[in-house]
Amino acid sequence: MFEKFKALLVDELQVEPEKITPEADLSTDLGINSIELAELVMRCEETFGVDIEDEEIHSFVTVGDVVAYLEKKAQ
Repeated sequence: MFEKFKALLVDELQVEPEKITPEADLSTDLGINSIELAELVMRCEETFGVDIEDEEIHSFVTVGDVVAYLEKKAQ
């Protein structure tokens, strides 16, 4: 799941692959703003076949947070 999400970050938001770690902060380390985060959420929903509630997005601080959420929802 991490590798698929990493590929999505690289392909969709042109994030440098070497910056993407589970501990990387989406905003501070990767420079993702709120509009890009909304775009990323839509791509995750399409790619992973999950529905992400608006309230849940606020819990996405690090790459690991998103991956853990996706792994939980994809089951």
